Amino acid sequence: MTIDLYFHPASAPCRGVLLAAKLIGVDLNIKHTNVAKGENMTPHFLKMNPQHTIPTLDDNGFYLWESRAIITYLFNKYGKDDSLYPQDPKKRAIVDQRFYFDMGTLLQRYIDYFYPSTFFGAPADLDKLRKLEEAFGFLDVMLEGPIYAAGDSITLADASLAASVSTVDIVGIIDLKKYPNVNRWFTVCKRTLPDYEEANAKGAALFKQLVDQYAIRKLQ
Repeated sequence: MTIDLYFHPASAPCRGVLLAAKLIGVDLNIKHTNVAKGENMTPHFLKMNPQHTIPTLDDNGFYLWESRAIITYLFNKYGKDDSLYPQDPKKRAIVDQRFYFDMGTLLQRYIDYFYPSTFFGAPADLDKLRKLEEAFGFLDVMLEGPIYAAGDSITLADASLAASVSTVDIVGIIDLKKYPNVNRWFTVCKRTLPDYEEANAKGAALFKQLVDQYAIRKLQ
């Protein structure tokens, strides 16, 4: 029996799940899903996920969406290395906090700033850019001292955050050198997250390519 992940490589949350699965050591059957062509709006897909979002997981008839929920589910069912998502309540709480920060602050502020002007023709909102810069400042403080996002060993939070940070970094709206702790951590993640190039870097590059193609079409 296979574990299906409905996925698009340009999506940071999708790549976060794939990076985490590599850490956990669980194999996923990747089912590439073209949202632009409505492949997430079929009756089959809507039965699994009425919100029709990706990533969506199908673990032999158990359906789940929202990337951080998928990540923790995969660990809880298939994980073996307790350090990735510690049982200790305080250590686990730090990992969870990093997940929620990634979802609700860092990635959300990036979407709030980047998507309206890039994809919908709205004027760039400098206040939203400053909020994104503030979020990177918060992350920089969190990374003072520890090697990884939630301590001195790699955790599931690093997979999720690395996917988000790589997406922001590759489109060039944030200079990571202004955030030395983030820059140092991201360098370590690129070296230590398993199969980083295939699982994340190529997808981030694809997202940049799609952004560039969209910008060219708007000018024509």
